[in-house]
Amino acid sequence: MCRHFRTAGARVNYEYLATEQAVADYCDAIARAGVIAFDTEFVSEDRYHPELCLIQVAASGHPAIIDPLAVADLTPFWKLLAAAGHVTVVHAGREEFRFCRRAIQARPAAWFDTQIASGLVGIDYPASYSTLLQKLLGQTLGKGETRTNWRRRPLSKRQLEYALQDVLYLEPLYERLQHRLDACVRQPWLADELSAWQDQLEQEETTERWRRVAGIAGLSRRQLAILYELWRWRDQQARARDIPPRRVLRDDLLLELARRASADEQRIRAVRGMDWRKQQRSIPELAACVARGLAVPDEQCPRAGAKATRPQYGLLGQFLATAVSAQARSAEVAPGLIGSVEDVRDLIAYQLGEGDGTVPPLARGWRKEVVGQVVQRLLTGELVMRIRDPHSPEPLVVEEMRRATC
Repeated sequence: MCRHFRTAGARVNYEYLATEQAVADYCDAIARAGVIAFDTEFVSEDRYHPELCLIQVAASGHPAIIDPLAVADLTPFWKLLAAAGHVTVVHAGREEFRFCRRAIQARPAAWFDTQIASGLVGIDYPASYSTLLQKLLGQTLGKGETRTNWRRRPLSKRQLEYALQDVLYLEPLYERLQHRLDACVRQPWLADELSAWQDQLEQEETTERWRRVAGIAGLSRRQLAILYELWRWRDQQARARDIPPRRVLRDDLLLELARRASADEQRIRAVRGMDWRKQQRSIPELAACVARGLAVPDEQCPRAGAKATRPQYGLLGQFLATAVSAQARSAEVAPGLIGSVEDVRDLIAYQLGEGDGTVPPLARGWRKEVVGQVVQRLLTGELVMRIRDPHSPEPLVVEEMRRATC
Protein backbone atom coordinates (compact mmCIF):
# COMPACT_ATOMS: atom_id res chain seq x y z
CA MET A 1 0.00 0.00 0.00
CA CYS A 2 1.66 3.24 -1.17
CA ARG A 3 1.32 6.39 0.94
CA HIS A 4 3.00 9.76 1.12
CA PHE A 5 3.61 12.80 3.32
CA ARG A 6 5.73 15.94 3.27
CA THR A 7 8.73 16.63 5.50
CA ALA A 8 11.25 19.48 5.28
CA GLY A 9 9.38 20.69 2.19
CA ALA A 10 9.83 17.41 0.30
CA ARG A 11 7.29 14.75 -0.62
CA VAL A 12 8.08 11.31 0.80
CA ASN A 13 6.46 8.24 -0.75
CA TYR A 14 6.50 5.08 1.33
CA GLU A 15 4.89 1.67 1.53
CA TYR A 16 2.86 0.23 4.38
CA LEU A 17 3.50 -3.53 4.40
CA ALA A 18 0.88 -5.67 6.15
CA THR A 19 1.16 -9.05 4.38
CA GLU A 20 3.93 -11.63 4.12
CA GLN A 21 3.97 -11.31 0.33
CA ALA A 22 4.36 -7.53 0.53
CA VAL A 23 7.32 -7.92 2.92
CA ALA A 24 8.94 -10.54 0.68
CA ASP A 25 8.52 -8.32 -2.41
CA TYR A 26 9.98 -5.33 -0.58
CA CYS A 27 12.99 -7.35 0.58
CA ASP A 28 13.61 -8.40 -3.02
CA ALA A 29 13.37 -4.77 -4.15
CA ILE A 30 16.02 -3.51 -1.70
CA ALA A 31 18.26 -6.60 -1.71
CA ARG A 32 21.05 -4.79 -3.59
CA ALA A 33 20.98 -1.64 -1.45
CA GLY A 34 24.36 -0.55 -0.10
CA VAL A 35 22.79 0.84 3.09
CA ILE A 36 19.72 -0.46 4.90
CA ALA A 37 18.58 1.81 7.73
CA PHE A 38 15.96 0.59 10.13
CA ASP A 39 14.29 1.40 13.43
CA THR A 40 11.53 -0.16 15.50
CA GLU A 41 8.68 0.77 17.78
CA PHE A 42 7.94 -1.61 20.62
CA VAL A 43 6.19 -1.96 23.97
CA SER A 44 8.22 -3.42 26.82
CA GLU A 45 6.58 -2.63 30.13
CA ASP A 46 4.33 -5.70 30.39
CA ARG A 47 6.21 -8.46 28.52
CA TYR A 48 9.20 -10.67 29.26
CA HIS A 49 10.77 -9.52 25.98
CA PRO A 50 9.69 -6.26 24.33
CA GLU A 51 6.81 -6.69 21.88
CA LEU A 52 7.73 -5.58 18.36
CA CYS A 53 4.97 -3.33 17.01
CA LEU A 54 6.45 -1.54 13.99
CA ILE A 55 9.55 -1.69 11.75
CA GLN A 56 10.60 1.36 9.76
CA VAL A 57 13.04 0.86 6.88
CA ALA A 58 14.82 3.15 4.43
CA ALA A 59 16.98 1.74 1.62
CA SER A 60 17.76 2.86 -1.94
CA GLY A 61 15.36 5.77 -1.59
CA HIS A 62 12.58 3.30 -0.94
CA PRO A 63 11.18 3.75 2.60
CA ALA A 64 8.61 1.44 4.11
CA ILE A 65 6.81 0.59 7.32
CA ILE A 66 6.32 -3.08 8.20
CA ASP A 67 3.47 -4.05 10.52
CA PRO A 68 4.64 -7.00 12.66
CA LEU A 69 1.20 -7.31 14.25
CA ALA A 70 -0.22 -8.15 10.82
CA VAL A 71 2.73 -10.12 9.42
CA ALA A 72 3.41 -13.33 11.33
CA ASP A 73 6.64 -14.32 9.57
CA LEU A 74 9.30 -11.62 9.29
CA THR A 75 12.12 -14.06 8.51
CA PRO A 76 12.79 -12.66 4.99
CA PHE A 77 13.48 -9.22 6.45
CA TRP A 78 15.76 -10.45 9.24
CA LYS A 79 17.67 -12.67 6.80
CA LEU A 80 18.10 -9.71 4.48
CA LEU A 81 19.67 -7.73 7.32
CA ALA A 82 22.04 -10.61 8.12
CA ALA A 83 23.12 -11.10 4.50
CA ALA A 84 26.46 -9.62 3.41
CA GLY A 85 26.77 -6.80 0.89
CA HIS A 86 25.29 -3.85 2.76
CA VAL A 87 25.70 -1.73 5.88
CA THR A 88 22.94 -1.91 8.52
CA VAL A 89 22.45 1.55 10.03
CA VAL A 90 20.58 2.20 13.27
CA HIS A 91 20.49 4.76 16.05
CA ALA A 92 20.78 3.43 19.62
CA GLY A 93 20.00 0.01 18.18
CA ARG A 94 20.11 -2.22 21.25
CA GLU A 95 16.59 -3.58 20.83
CA GLU A 96 16.88 -3.63 17.03
CA PHE A 97 19.91 -5.91 17.34
CA ARG A 98 18.09 -8.13 19.83
CA PHE A 99 15.00 -8.48 17.63
CA CYS A 100 17.10 -9.75 14.75
CA ARG A 101 19.25 -12.00 16.93
CA ARG A 102 16.25 -13.61 18.60
CA ALA A 103 14.43 -14.12 15.30
CA ILE A 104 17.16 -15.90 13.32
CA GLN A 105 20.08 -16.36 15.77
CA ALA A 106 22.29 -14.20 13.55
CA ARG A 107 23.68 -10.68 13.64
CA PRO A 108 22.73 -7.99 11.15
CA ALA A 109 25.55 -7.45 8.67
CA ALA A 110 28.08 -4.59 8.96
CA TRP A 111 26.36 -2.99 11.97
CA PHE A 112 26.71 0.81 12.24
CA ASP A 113 25.17 2.61 15.20
CA THR A 114 25.09 6.40 14.73
CA GLN A 115 24.91 6.99 18.49
CA ILE A 116 28.13 5.07 19.18
CA ALA A 117 29.89 6.51 16.13
CA SER A 118 29.02 10.07 17.17
CA GLY A 119 30.64 9.50 20.58
CA LEU A 120 33.93 8.64 18.87
CA VAL A 121 34.05 11.95 16.99
CA GLY A 122 33.48 14.22 19.96
CA ILE A 123 29.69 14.50 20.03
CA ASP A 124 28.03 13.84 23.39
CA TYR A 125 27.15 10.25 24.24
CA PRO A 126 24.45 9.13 24.42
CA ALA A 127 23.20 11.71 21.91
CA SER A 128 19.58 11.56 20.80
CA TYR A 129 18.60 11.15 17.17
CA SER A 130 17.22 14.70 17.07
CA THR A 131 20.48 16.06 18.51
CA LEU A 132 22.52 14.40 15.76
CA LEU A 133 20.16 15.65 13.09
CA GLN A 134 20.49 19.19 14.33
CA LYS A 135 24.28 19.10 14.81
CA LEU A 136 25.23 17.19 11.67
CA LEU A 137 22.46 17.93 9.17
CA GLY A 138 20.87 21.13 10.48
CA GLN A 139 17.54 19.31 10.50
CA THR A 140 14.87 19.68 13.19
CA LEU A 141 12.17 17.11 13.77
CA GLY A 142 8.84 17.72 15.39
CA LYS A 143 7.94 15.40 18.26
CA GLY A 144 4.51 14.53 19.46
CA GLU A 145 3.98 10.79 19.48
CA THR A 146 6.47 9.71 22.14
CA ARG A 147 3.67 8.22 24.28
CA THR A 148 1.93 6.41 21.42
CA ASN A 149 0.46 2.98 22.14
CA TRP A 150 2.09 1.24 19.18
CA ARG A 151 -0.07 -1.86 19.67
CA ARG A 152 -3.25 -0.01 18.77
CA ARG A 153 -4.59 -0.34 15.24
CA PRO A 154 -5.21 1.43 13.02
CA LEU A 155 -2.31 3.84 13.49
CA SER A 156 -2.99 7.39 12.41
CA LYS A 157 -1.27 9.09 9.49
CA ARG A 158 0.55 11.32 11.98
CA GLN A 159 1.82 8.34 13.98
CA LEU A 160 3.16 6.62 10.87
CA GLU A 161 4.88 9.79 9.67
CA TYR A 162 6.46 10.30 13.08
CA ALA A 163 7.75 6.73 13.08
CA LEU A 164 9.12 6.90 9.54
CA GLN A 165 11.11 10.06 10.20
CA ASP A 166 13.29 8.05 12.58
CA VAL A 167 14.89 6.30 9.59
CA LEU A 168 14.67 8.82 6.75
CA TYR A 169 17.85 10.61 7.81
CA LEU A 170 19.92 7.67 9.03
CA GLU A 171 21.79 7.22 5.76
CA PRO A 172 22.82 10.91 5.54
CA LEU A 173 23.92 10.71 9.20
CA TYR A 174 25.91 7.59 8.40
CA GLU A 175 27.68 9.33 5.52
CA ARG A 176 28.48 12.42 7.60
CA LEU A 177 29.82 10.32 10.48
CA GLN A 178 31.86 8.14 8.13
CA HIS A 179 33.55 11.27 6.82
CA ARG A 180 34.43 12.40 10.36
CA LEU A 181 35.68 8.95 11.36
CA ASP A 182 37.89 8.83 8.28
CA ALA A 183 39.26 12.31 8.99
CA CYS A 184 40.41 11.34 12.49
CA VAL A 185 41.38 7.76 11.54
CA ARG A 186 38.93 6.17 13.97
CA GLN A 187 37.25 3.57 11.81
CA PRO A 188 39.22 0.81 13.61
CA TRP A 189 38.03 2.19 16.96
CA LEU A 190 34.41 2.00 15.81
CA ALA A 191 34.84 -1.52 14.44
CA ASP A 192 36.28 -2.70 17.78
CA GLU A 193 33.58 -0.93 19.79
CA LEU A 194 30.69 -2.29 17.73
CA SER A 195 32.11 -5.81 17.80
CA ALA A 196 32.53 -5.73 21.59
CA TRP A 197 29.07 -4.18 21.97
CA GLN A 198 27.45 -6.96 19.94
CA ASP A 199 29.42 -9.62 21.83
CA GLN A 200 28.12 -8.20 25.11
CA LEU A 201 24.50 -8.20 23.93
CA GLU A 202 24.79 -11.79 22.76
CA GLN A 203 26.33 -12.78 26.07
CA GLU A 204 23.47 -11.11 27.92
CA GLU A 205 20.99 -13.12 25.86
CA THR A 206 22.62 -16.45 26.71
CA THR A 207 23.87 -15.85 30.27
CA GLU A 208 21.83 -16.04 33.45
CA ARG A 209 21.88 -12.52 34.86
CA TRP A 210 21.03 -13.26 38.46
CA ARG A 211 23.94 -11.17 39.73
CA ARG A 212 22.13 -8.09 38.43
CA VAL A 213 19.56 -8.26 41.22
CA ALA A 214 19.66 -4.86 42.91
CA GLY A 215 21.20 -4.94 46.39
CA ILE A 216 23.11 -8.21 46.00
CA ALA A 217 26.29 -6.81 47.57
CA GLY A 218 26.86 -8.06 51.10
CA LEU A 219 25.17 -11.44 50.75
CA SER A 220 27.08 -14.47 52.02
CA ARG A 221 27.94 -17.35 49.72
CA ARG A 222 25.07 -19.39 51.17
CA GLN A 223 22.66 -16.53 50.65
CA LEU A 224 23.90 -16.18 47.07
CA ALA A 225 23.14 -19.87 46.49
CA ILE A 226 19.58 -19.31 47.73
CA LEU A 227 19.20 -16.15 45.66
CA TYR A 228 20.30 -18.03 42.54
CA GLU A 229 17.62 -20.69 43.03
CA LEU A 230 14.95 -18.05 43.65
CA TRP A 231 16.06 -16.05 40.61
CA ARG A 232 15.92 -19.10 38.32
CA TRP A 233 12.40 -19.93 39.50
CA ARG A 234 11.28 -16.34 38.91
CA ASP A 235 12.86 -16.23 35.47
CA GLN A 236 11.17 -19.47 34.41
CA GLN A 237 7.81 -18.21 35.65
CA ALA A 238 8.22 -14.89 33.83
CA ARG A 239 9.17 -16.59 30.55
CA ALA A 240 6.24 -19.00 30.75
CA ARG A 241 3.76 -16.21 31.49
CA ASP A 242 5.44 -13.64 29.19
CA ILE A 243 5.57 -10.95 31.85
CA PRO A 244 8.43 -8.93 33.37
CA PRO A 245 10.21 -10.85 36.16
CA ARG A 246 9.41 -8.10 38.68
CA ARG A 247 5.72 -8.91 38.18
CA VAL A 248 6.40 -12.43 39.47
CA LEU A 249 8.46 -11.39 42.51
CA ARG A 250 10.19 -8.10 43.23
CA ASP A 251 13.96 -7.91 43.72
CA ASP A 252 13.61 -6.76 47.32
CA LEU A 253 11.56 -9.86 48.16
CA LEU A 254 14.12 -12.13 46.48
CA LEU A 255 16.82 -10.53 48.62
CA GLU A 256 14.82 -10.76 51.84
CA LEU A 257 14.10 -14.46 51.32
CA ALA A 258 17.78 -15.08 50.56
CA ARG A 259 18.88 -13.18 53.69
CA ARG A 260 16.45 -15.08 55.95
CA ALA A 261 17.69 -18.39 54.52
CA SER A 262 14.65 -20.25 55.83
CA ALA A 263 12.61 -22.84 53.94
CA ASP A 264 9.87 -22.66 56.59
CA GLU A 265 6.66 -21.67 54.78
CA GLN A 266 5.36 -19.77 57.79
CA ARG A 267 8.48 -17.60 57.93
CA ILE A 268 8.26 -16.95 54.19
CA ARG A 269 4.58 -16.03 54.52
CA ALA A 270 5.48 -13.57 57.30
CA VAL A 271 7.74 -11.49 55.01
CA ARG A 272 6.13 -8.13 54.36
CA GLY A 273 5.00 -8.05 50.74
CA MET A 274 4.26 -11.78 50.60
CA ASP A 275 0.65 -11.33 51.70
CA TRP A 276 -0.60 -10.70 48.15
CA ARG A 277 -2.91 -13.58 47.16
CA LYS A 278 -0.93 -14.58 44.07
CA GLN A 279 2.29 -14.57 46.09
CA GLN A 280 0.69 -16.81 48.71
CA ARG A 281 0.05 -19.49 46.07
CA SER A 282 3.76 -19.51 45.24
CA ILE A 283 5.02 -20.01 48.79
CA PRO A 284 5.53 -23.80 48.54
CA GLU A 285 7.62 -23.31 45.39
CA LEU A 286 9.62 -20.54 47.03
CA ALA A 287 10.25 -22.75 50.05
CA ALA A 288 11.52 -25.47 47.70
CA CYS A 289 13.90 -22.95 46.08
CA VAL A 290 15.29 -21.93 49.47
CA ALA A 291 15.70 -25.59 50.43
CA ARG A 292 17.69 -26.25 47.24
CA GLY A 293 19.93 -23.30 48.02
CA LEU A 294 20.49 -24.55 51.55
CA ALA A 295 21.41 -28.01 50.22
CA VAL A 296 24.21 -26.76 47.94
CA PRO A 297 27.59 -27.98 49.30
CA ASP A 298 29.64 -25.18 50.86
CA GLU A 299 32.39 -25.40 48.27
CA GLN A 300 29.88 -25.06 45.41
CA CYS A 301 28.15 -21.92 46.69
CA PRO A 302 28.66 -18.92 44.40
CA ARG A 303 31.40 -16.50 45.26
CA ALA A 304 30.80 -12.79 45.60
CA GLY A 305 31.99 -10.78 42.62
CA ALA A 306 35.55 -9.60 43.10
CA LYS A 307 35.65 -5.81 43.25
CA ALA A 308 38.14 -3.31 44.53
CA THR A 309 37.23 -2.60 48.15
CA ARG A 310 40.08 -0.44 49.44
CA PRO A 311 38.58 2.82 50.76
CA GLN A 312 41.11 4.97 48.89
CA TYR A 313 39.84 3.59 45.58
CA GLY A 314 36.61 5.51 46.03
CA LEU A 315 38.45 8.82 46.42
CA LEU A 316 40.95 8.04 43.67
CA GLY A 317 38.14 6.92 41.38
CA GLN A 318 36.22 10.16 41.78
CA PHE A 319 39.33 12.28 41.28
CA LEU A 320 40.67 10.34 38.30
CA ALA A 321 37.22 10.13 36.69
CA THR A 322 37.46 13.90 36.34
CA ALA A 323 40.87 13.52 34.70
CA VAL A 324 39.49 10.82 32.40
CA SER A 325 36.65 13.12 31.37
CA ALA A 326 39.05 16.00 30.69
CA GLN A 327 41.38 13.75 28.71
CA ALA A 328 38.49 12.32 26.67
CA ARG A 329 37.29 15.78 25.70
CA SER A 330 40.84 16.75 24.80
CA ALA A 331 40.95 13.73 22.48
CA GLU A 332 37.49 14.63 21.08
CA VAL A 333 35.81 11.51 22.44
CA ALA A 334 32.55 11.70 24.38
CA PRO A 335 33.31 11.04 28.09
CA GLY A 336 30.06 9.09 28.40
CA LEU A 337 31.38 6.52 25.93
CA ILE A 338 34.64 6.02 27.82
CA GLY A 339 33.17 4.47 30.96
CA SER A 340 31.90 5.03 34.49
CA VAL A 341 33.54 5.89 37.82
CA GLU A 342 33.38 2.17 38.61
CA ASP A 343 35.38 1.48 35.43
CA VAL A 344 37.99 3.97 36.63
CA ARG A 345 38.16 2.24 40.04
CA ASP A 346 38.64 -1.11 38.30
CA LEU A 347 41.46 0.39 36.25
CA ILE A 348 43.13 1.76 39.38
CA ALA A 349 42.99 -1.64 41.09
CA TYR A 350 44.37 -3.33 37.97
CA GLN A 351 47.25 -0.89 37.57
CA LEU A 352 48.12 -1.21 41.26
CA GLY A 353 48.35 -4.98 40.86
CA GLU A 354 45.08 -5.80 42.62
CA GLY A 355 41.58 -6.76 41.47
CA ASP A 356 40.59 -10.16 40.06
CA GLY A 357 43.18 -10.29 37.27
CA THR A 358 40.69 -9.43 34.51
CA VAL A 359 41.92 -6.71 32.18
CA PRO A 360 39.36 -3.89 32.65
CA PRO A 361 37.79 -2.02 29.71
CA LEU A 362 39.90 1.13 30.24
CA ALA A 363 43.09 -0.92 29.84
CA ARG A 364 42.07 -2.37 26.46
CA GLY A 365 41.85 -1.17 22.87
CA TRP A 366 41.15 2.45 22.02
CA ARG A 367 40.22 3.31 25.62
CA LYS A 368 43.72 2.40 26.73
CA GLU A 369 45.08 4.66 24.01
CA VAL A 370 42.89 7.60 25.02
CA VAL A 371 42.82 7.40 28.83
CA GLY A 372 44.32 4.18 30.20
CA GLN A 373 47.93 5.23 29.88
CA VAL A 374 47.11 8.71 31.19
CA VAL A 375 45.60 7.25 34.38
CA GLN A 376 48.67 5.08 34.88
CA ARG A 377 50.98 8.10 34.58
CA LEU A 378 48.76 10.13 36.94
CA LEU A 379 49.06 7.34 39.51
CA THR A 380 52.85 7.40 39.26
CA GLY A 381 53.03 11.20 39.41
CA GLU A 382 54.43 11.62 35.89
CA LEU A 383 51.34 13.65 34.94
CA VAL A 384 49.31 16.17 36.91
CA MET A 385 45.88 17.71 36.48
CA ARG A 386 45.44 21.42 37.03
CA ILE A 387 43.06 24.29 36.33
CA ARG A 388 44.22 26.04 33.19
CA ASP A 389 41.43 28.59 32.77
CA PRO A 390 38.44 28.70 35.14
CA HIS A 391 36.50 30.72 32.54
CA SER A 392 36.97 28.14 29.78
CA PRO A 393 34.33 25.52 28.90
CA GLU A 394 37.18 23.01 29.43
CA PRO A 395 38.97 24.45 32.49
CA LEU A 396 41.09 21.38 33.35
CA VAL A 397 44.27 20.17 31.68
CA VAL A 398 46.40 17.06 32.17
CA GLU A 399 50.08 17.72 31.58
CA GLU A 400 53.63 16.63 32.39
CA MET A 401 54.79 17.08 35.97
CA ARG A 402 57.18 20.02 36.23
CA ARG A 403 60.29 18.96 38.08
CA ALA A 404 61.94 21.38 40.47
CA THR A 405 65.46 22.48 39.45
CA CYS A 406 68.26 23.69 41.68
